[in-house]
Amino acid sequence: MRLSARIIWLILWTVCVAEDCKGPPPKQNTEILSGSWPDQTYPEGTQALYKCRPGYRTLGTIVKVCRRGEWVASNPSRICRKRPCGHPGDTPFGSFSLAVGTGFEFGAKVVYTCNEGYQLLGEIDYRECDADGWTNDVPLCEVVKCLPVTEPENGRIVRGATEPDQEYYFGQVIRFDCNAGFKIEGQKEMHCLENGLWSNEKPRCVGISCTPPVVENGQAVSKKLVYKENERYQYQCDRGFVYRERGDAICTASGWSPQPSCEEMTCKPPYIPNGVYSPQRIKHRADDEIRYECKNGFYPATQGTVAKCTSTGWIPVPRCSLKPCDFPQIKNGHLHYEESRRPYFPVPIGKQFSYYCDSGFVLPSGYSWDYMKCTIDGWEPAVPCLRQCVFYYVENGESPYWQRTYVQNQSVKVKCHSGYSLPNGQDTITCTENDWSPQPKCIRVKTCSKSDIEIENGFLSESDYTYALNKKTQFKCKPGYITPDGETSGSITCLQNGWSAQPSCTKSCDRPVFENAATKNNSTWFKLNDKIYYECYVGYENKHKRTKGFITCNADGWSDLPSCYERECSIPLIEPYLNVDPKKEKYKVGDILKFSCRPRHRVGPDSVQCYHFGWSPTFPTCKDQVGSCDQPPELHNGEAKGTKKEEYGHGEVVEYDCKPKFLLKGPSRIQCVDGNWTTLPICVEEERTCGDIPKLEHGFVQFSVSPYYHGDSVEFSCIENFTMIGHGSVKCISGRWTQLPQCIATEQLERCKPPRLTAAEVIQPNKIYFNHNVNMSYKCRGKQQHDHSICINGRWDPEPTCTRIEKESCPPPPQIPNAQVIETTVKYLDGEKVSVLCQDNYLIQNREEMVCRDGRWQSLPQCIAKIPCSQPPEVDHGSIKFPKSSADRRHTVESRSYDHGTTLSYVCDDGFRMAEDHGVTCHMGKWSSPPHCVGLPCGPPPSILHGIVSHELDIYQHGEEVKYSCSEGFGIDGPAFIKCLGGKWSQPPDCINNSCGDPPHVEKARIVTRPMTKYPSNERVRYECNKPFEIFGEVEVMCLNGIWTEPPKCKDSTGKCGPPPPIDNGDITSFPLPVYEPSSSVDYQCQSLYQLQGNKTITCIDGEWSEPPKCLHACVISEEIMKKHNIILRWIESQKLYLQSGANVEFTCKSGYKKANPSPPFRTMCIDGHIDYPSCLKIHISSKDE
Repeated sequence: MRLSARIIWLILWTVCVAEDCKGPPPKQNTEILSGSWPDQTYPEGTQALYKCRPGYRTLGTIVKVCRRGEWVASNPSRICRKRPCGHPGDTPFGSFSLAVGTGFEFGAKVVYTCNEGYQLLGEIDYRECDADGWTNDVPLCEVVKCLPVTEPENGRIVRGATEPDQEYYFGQVIRFDCNAGFKIEGQKEMHCLENGLWSNEKPRCVGISCTPPVVENGQAVSKKLVYKENERYQYQCDRGFVYRERGDAICTASGWSPQPSCEEMTCKPPYIPNGVYSPQRIKHRADDEIRYECKNGFYPATQGTVAKCTSTGWIPVPRCSLKPCDFPQIKNGHLHYEESRRPYFPVPIGKQFSYYCDSGFVLPSGYSWDYMKCTIDGWEPAVPCLRQCVFYYVENGESPYWQRTYVQNQSVKVKCHSGYSLPNGQDTITCTENDWSPQPKCIRVKTCSKSDIEIENGFLSESDYTYALNKKTQFKCKPGYITPDGETSGSITCLQNGWSAQPSCTKSCDRPVFENAATKNNSTWFKLNDKIYYECYVGYENKHKRTKGFITCNADGWSDLPSCYERECSIPLIEPYLNVDPKKEKYKVGDILKFSCRPRHRVGPDSVQCYHFGWSPTFPTCKDQVGSCDQPPELHNGEAKGTKKEEYGHGEVVEYDCKPKFLLKGPSRIQCVDGNWTTLPICVEEERTCGDIPKLEHGFVQFSVSPYYHGDSVEFSCIENFTMIGHGSVKCISGRWTQLPQCIATEQLERCKPPRLTAAEVIQPNKIYFNHNVNMSYKCRGKQQHDHSICINGRWDPEPTCTRIEKESCPPPPQIPNAQVIETTVKYLDGEKVSVLCQDNYLIQNREEMVCRDGRWQSLPQCIAKIPCSQPPEVDHGSIKFPKSSADRRHTVESRSYDHGTTLSYVCDDGFRMAEDHGVTCHMGKWSSPPHCVGLPCGPPPSILHGIVSHELDIYQHGEEVKYSCSEGFGIDGPAFIKCLGGKWSQPPDCINNSCGDPPHVEKARIVTRPMTKYPSNERVRYECNKPFEIFGEVEVMCLNGIWTEPPKCKDSTGKCGPPPPIDNGDITSFPLPVYEPSSSVDYQCQSLYQLQGNKTITCIDGEWSEPPKCLHACVISEEIMKKHNIILRWIESQKLYLQSGANVEFTCKSGYKKANPSPPFRTMCIDGHIDYPSCLKIHISSKDE
């Protein structure tokens, strides 16, 4: 039973599970089904065999079996895959890339490309992987070639060509050159490109020539149009400029050599040891001047303290030298041999001379004679002779027991008898240059009494009745009174002749408090009858209904209070139908009155404003009927906006605008009022233009043409990837450009956050950010319409808000006193402006526009009367340029006042030029700064017979001086210096013969030098006295400019002498004795290399030695200074490095250098250790040297 059941169940399961498969079996695109499959179904277990299509392969056989009604792969991992082709193969001088597919397998395609400079052989540049492998052969690359090149006419190929008509490979370079006399026009080289073409055209060889160059800040001297090779172009630089290299250039194959160029002439800041200069700048330009001052003890080395910047540097060279000492004026004393020494002055620092004092005066050293020395601070001692004062008697006082002697500036105490005193209560007397001061004389003591004092409006503050000499007493003034010095108290002094002055207390007023007014007087107190002038603030007036006034300081105080009160406006009589709001008893400045005429028509403004000058505009009227207007009038240099109509109704408005270059003055809108138009505005030409267009970073101007007049606009654009923020155009308004937009990188534009609106609903509430230029809509609660705002670079425009503040409009603009008439009835919005134009002879002040703010006109301009000017300022070396006609000239001369705005020109005198080319202009009673007339330069100074000029130049500036000196045997007659004044030299001196005749006769003496018929200047003659007489004074006389110096005298010799005086750098040749008999003599000698000056022998005469000689310093020639001055010794074989004083040495310039101008002479003398070194400058080749 059980077995049969199982068989039945198995049969049933087989019948239920087994299911046929639909035929034919499925296949992939890469598979081919083997055999024939004509049936619709196939039983369970049927197998289907597959093979791969060409180009595909698999490992093993692909089998699918019918199971449970579906074809199932017996081995799912067996699929048909693309057959590989292997590597396609490389090509020399090229490469390949996969164009189709991802690997080298069936269906893949590779494309070959050649390297730069190579090209494919054939047209096929690819290989494909098919069922049999790679198609085609591997493409080949051959090098690119360029066509042959021939030599240019008058030229040749110098590199790259090996044979004629040869082909050139990619990268090869050919270089060309031209024959002599020709130059390349074009590129010198050409190379073969990767496309088989040459890089550029073959150059041409053209004859060498040059066109005249453009020399900035210079101009040509030679005027040829074309220059051939080696020809010279000469040019000169403008004033204030110098050659960069030289003044000419040579035409060469490569152009001008050197390139002509002019650079600005400048001077470095001068180095002035021991001096200061101004102005101090980093760089000084041509003709700039400096002024310099030398420090204490130094003086300018040249005449004057002004130096000018020239092409050769500062002229004259600013230098400060040690100040020499002039001939000393010894008060109460004298130099020894004063007259014979006078010609040697001035003398350098370090020189010293012996001197003595007059009777009654002594030397500071106490000796009978001493030396005074020239120092950096002048002569020392500063006071060479001091007064001797004898103190032996005191009138009305205690005299000393014996006579005493005091020296200048010493003091001694004096005791006077009772009731007596020295003048001014002193107790000492001082020895002065003029004897005792005060004199030793006691006078009766002076006293002052209080009863002698008269004081009004004050009282004495001390209780003493009598006051000693020089004693002070104090007094005080009553409240409200002051001293002449403005104080509340003072003092007077008891003097020899009584009280110094009677005390004075005068009525005074303190500075008052100004209420709504101002004054230009800054004093804090005022005397009786003083006045203060004041002016009320705008909109205020004093109690006399005036804006200006004054108060006076009276005996009982100020005459009035400087107070101003706000002005008020009263309402005139108003017609019955005109309604006014608001109605008040008083109206202050700034109050607004509004009008209505219901049911009638209002003719005039709907509101007026109270100003400091009254109501404006005029009140309206009411009419039953009103008329219409014709077309609005034409505006000169302007036009009406909008479309014109044939007829305009009462109250209609037309707006005007001015053409470019014109500025609108007055209201821009007119209104039709009862058949008439209100006042037209005026278009005034705006002369001010705008400068260069401002640069916009990351932006550019689309198109523009200068100049830019008032009203002109310029459009801007941003470069790629930048976005403009703001208006895309700027406008020229009264000489200034309006604000520039910005160009911001697009990727850097900021986004906007949603606005915080508590009483609004945003239309896109879920957005976190809004991008730039995105429009956002929102609706405020209680409103139907939507509001909008745009995100502009992180900010909303306009700012989203639901709280709207309605700003009040203003009444029609007022009629400003003394301004052009404004008749308008048009109201203006908050922020709008109206430009004001004053009447003739009036000038606008404070501002040119009035502004509507908060319903009122504010910032009102003022039109004030133009103030004329008196006589114009005078100009040194210049005068006013008069009109040509005699009538105008006479009117100008006779004119005592000039209108505001008048401009006068000046003309300079002959020899002078205008430094600044401008005149003077009258502005509100004052003239502008006048110009300056500067002197023209002078040529070389005039030559004089037997005369030499200190320094010779081609040009001398105005004010510059030169010095004349005369040849040997001649002396100067007249001022040695002449000055350049306005292009002309002052009168030069003459050189006259300065030789002397016979020397002066000296009694009891004879001349020991060789006699001459004529003695030249500086020639000396020696005297000797006959025995037993001794010589007094200089033993020699000298011829100086035709006059002999003071001769000596022969006298008897008495009296003994002490030791001989010492001298610097020398000593006597004998052993010194303490005492020398009269007529004794000693000899001096100098140390090695020092030169003895004067008589080496001195003699004891009348107890005093005659003048000793001096040992002058030797000179050491400095090689360092010679190197610095670019000089050498002229005679090389005599290398003299040491010179005795009085010896000469001669220098010359080093090779390549020339004499500087000015420069000390090249043959110079050693004078007491000092040598003036000449200077040389490096030679620069210029056009003048050619």
